[in-house]
Order: sequence, then structure tokens, then C-alpha cells
Amino acid sequence: MHIRLLKPGLLSTIQDMGRYAYLSQAVPISGAMDTLSARIANKVIGNNDNAAVIEFTYADAVISAEADLLIACAGDGAKLIAGTQKIPQERPVFIPSGTTVKLINNPSGSRTYLAIAGGWDVPDVLGSKSTFLTVGFGGMDGRALKAGDVLNAETRYSDITQKIFSKLRGDRINYPEWNIPRQLLLPSDRKNIRVVPAREFSWFDGRSVADFLSAPYIIDQRSNRMGYHLKGPGITRIKNDELLSNAVTPGTIQVTGNGGMIILMSDCQTTGGYPRIGQVASVDMPLCAQLKPGDVIYFKEISRHEAEILYIEREQQLQLLTTAVQTKFL
Repeated sequence: MHIRLLKPGLLSTIQDMGRYAYLSQAVPISGAMDTLSARIANKVIGNNDNAAVIEFTYADAVISAEADLLIACAGDGAKLIAGTQKIPQERPVFIPSGTTVKLINNPSGSRTYLAIAGGWDVPDVLGSKSTFLTVGFGGMDGRALKAGDVLNAETRYSDITQKIFSKLRGDRINYPEWNIPRQLLLPSDRKNIRVVPAREFSWFDGRSVADFLSAPYIIDQRSNRMGYHLKGPGITRIKNDELLSNAVTPGTIQVTGNGGMIILMSDCQTTGGYPRIGQVASVDMPLCAQLKPGDVIYFKEISRHEAEILYIEREQQLQLLTTAVQTKFL
């Protein structure tokens, strides 16, 4: 299976679940911004969750199927269409050779993930296929995808993938009635982002903390895969101690020297010297990944225990969905 990229769109890269083995050597995690969408796209075609996917930022990409394909897509950044036929999300879809698929704008979000049977075939770099654009390694030669790129799928498929492909294969676009409804795994209110107070939470005055947990914050234009700058009430410190560089991860909310806040995202550095006011709960990072400049969010405090319970429940739901897909094709 392989495709040719006719138009790359605004920013399209190869990503998997990220690069965790070299954090002590300052190598960022990278990986898919919306890990939930990427995992679901992989699950519905029988792939391992960590199989490489294409992450499209917004729309305007065009791909050509140069062989019969088994694909799946998930995410809110774009809608996929072939001619006038919409490609449904969150389910396996057979695409016959010669089909051209376009990504058109979806105002609901910013990122869409395209999985293919077996995963996209690019080399592992430091244990991951994820593209880290800042330094230029991983993915397709360490860069964003460009027009003319030919992307191949891995040739080893799981037994489930082979059965799905055999069942759907034909001379037209084909897909089953069932899907994995990603929205059911997300909170209905996408503006409220749940956070756990971070290590330096007590370094800020009461008014700033009240604003942090009640005021609206707007995603700034300067936002990217490293972090989202927020516009809103400034945060004032009452403790001005020097802070040695400490560990940060995607979801850490730093307060800069001028009182602004940054939510760190997938390509963020591994350490930082700004005080940390909060940490986004892992289950809400997919919500953050779909935010766009101009979107308004609120932060809602939860305890670390609540964040852990939410994470465990999400993982249990995903495991059940994996089993459900496998059961359909036993």
C-alpha cells in the first residue's frame, strides 16, 4: 500500500506515540498532539496504537491512492472526501487504487490523523518514528511532508488487519456501519480544561490564582507544536526565588517573566526555568491538541488523584474498544 502526496496542506508530519527513552538527554517526546485520535485511527484497522500516522494540521492536503488502501482517520482538523463522497471517521475504510482524497476545512478543530494498515513505513530514530521538526530528525527525513512525497505502508499486518482488508476490499470505497465514537470518550464541554496544581502553584498571589481558575484565556497566534501562548489576565508572583531548571512535560503550564502563561505541547523542551502553575490532566490533552488560535478556554482544578482515576478509566475504555474490534473479526 502506498500513496502520493499531491498537496501537503499547512503542516503534515509523521507521528507515533512519541519518544520517551531519551528524556534524560534532553530529547523531547514529540509524537501525535492528539494521541486519542491517533490511537483510535490505528485501533479501528487493527494496528498497534503506536503505529505511525500522518498528522495533518488543518486542511488543504490532497493524497492519491497509488494502490488499494485500508485506512482510517480521526480528528477535528479536516474532513476527508473523495470526489463528492465523504470518508467517514473512526472506522476502517477501503480506498481503491486511483482514488484522490482531499482534506477540506473543519472548523471544529485543528488536527486530523490518517492511519494505514500496518502503519506508515519510515525509519525508527531513537526508538520512535515521530518527526521532531526543530532539530530535523524522525518521520520523513526529519521534515514536514511535501508535494510529491510517496509514503509506503509497513508490509507486516496483524491478523485483524488482514481480515478487515479482505472483508472490505472491492472496486469501490467501502466501510462498515460501526465506528469507535471518539466524542464519547471526551467531556462534552470542550472549553473547560482540567488541571492539577503544579509544584510552584503557591508562588502566585491569590488574585492571580483566582483568575487562573475562573477567567477565560484565549489561544494566541504564536502557538505551535511546542506550546500554546495564552492571552488573558496576567499572573503575578509573590515569591521571586530563583528557580533551577526543572522537568516539564506536555501539559505543564508555565508562567513567563511578564506574567503570561504557556501550555507546553508535544515538541516541548524537557526542562524549564519558569515556575509551573498547573499541569493539564492527561485525559484533556487531546482537547488541547484540537485548539486553534482565538479559541477560549477555562481551567478547572482537580486533584492529582482525580486526574489519575480519569486516566485509568480512559485506558480501560480504550482497552475494551480494542477487544471489541478484535471480536468483530474473530
